[in-house]
Amino acid sequence: MPRTSRRALGALAASAAAVLALSACSSSATGESGGDITLSYAIWDENQKPAMEDIAAAYTEEHPNVSIEIQVTPYKEYFTKLQTAVTGGSAADVFWMNGPNFQLYASNGQLAPLDDVDAADYPQGLVDLYTYDDALYGAPKDFDTVALWYNKALFDAAGVEYPSAGWTWDDFRSAAAKLTDPAKGQFGVAASQYGQENFYNSIAQAGGEVISADGTESGYGSPEALEGIELWTDLIADGSSPTAQQMTDTNPEDFFLSGKVAMFQNGSWAAIAYADNADIGGSVDVAPLPAGPEGNQSVIHGVGNVANAKSAHVEEAKDFAAFASGEQAAKIQAETGTVIPAYNGTQQAWVDALPQYDLQVYIDALETAVPYPVSKNTSAWTSIESEVLSQVWSGAVSPKDGLRDLAAQMQTALDAEQE
Repeated sequence: MPRTSRRALGALAASAAAVLALSACSSSATGESGGDITLSYAIWDENQKPAMEDIAAAYTEEHPNVSIEIQVTPYKEYFTKLQTAVTGGSAADVFWMNGPNFQLYASNGQLAPLDDVDAADYPQGLVDLYTYDDALYGAPKDFDTVALWYNKALFDAAGVEYPSAGWTWDDFRSAAAKLTDPAKGQFGVAASQYGQENFYNSIAQAGGEVISADGTESGYGSPEALEGIELWTDLIADGSSPTAQQMTDTNPEDFFLSGKVAMFQNGSWAAIAYADNADIGGSVDVAPLPAGPEGNQSVIHGVGNVANAKSAHVEEAKDFAAFASGEQAAKIQAETGTVIPAYNGTQQAWVDALPQYDLQVYIDALETAVPYPVSKNTSAWTSIESEVLSQVWSGAVSPKDGLRDLAAQMQTALDAEQE
């Protein structure tokens, strides 16, 4: 997701539900139905723009009267801009959606049901993610899992064996300590406060959950959640990771890209960005996540293509949303190494597109993957999560006290969703 930043999934303001309910009709397409029209297509990842342009061109080749205008907004601003556009009636005809925000938009009538999309063409977990009241509103475009990237040069210099399948948390912590060199300003790992990439996975690996499967109960009050959080805060306390303040001053991923951090957990979207990075692309590789007490589970998430229900050309918007997640589009995404396509049977081409990396680990992660934690209004509690965990990461509050507070506040927010 992100990065382009994919980190703060669900970053809508708390008032988003009320704002969405007041939204007006969009007229972002031009021309009359049946004539030449332009559909706007909003995305958040500049790295994916070339592939999206190829997909748009392929659609126009089949539909000469329809041209696609791609609008890129960095993820950090994407949902804020989308909320404003929806309110003002200027939202794109087709746009990317993620799980944390999906139910909010679907429940407020902003998305058109995609009746012609065959759900059997996609992993069931992604179909479930974009289904609301038994209707599919999002065509799964891609999916992402999480793995451990590492700098081979730093490992070689420190005489540490590369990460491999079967690595445990203890192996991870031991390697991080050996790879840390204060004199060089070098750290073993960046223990960032990223849920999808870091602690959502480790909480599952400890046997816990962030939220119950039905999205109504917080899981942060459990001993397992505490264990999953302490994996990262202990790395900071031990000096094996930059401090929270250092990771505020400098993006954690930038530490890795500059060769100052040896290990960095990241999603499958990172592969093409790293391959295109001349400074680091040839010196890094990727391995499975280290395993905690219950395994090495990865969070799975995926982007969906949705159609604006208020579009002036809603039928064309629905058709393009389906096409942009269909087999031809999936092959374009896979063969360019852009992302792992969601369309069944097209994933191997993504692995083959970047043979310098062991990208099969991302596909293998599907076997034990756990769903990204969402509820009807995910942003209502992720804002609390971010605020409380910022204090935990900084050391101002102990993990135990912070999670107790987070669990209580999150449950209050979840209870409010049921009223």
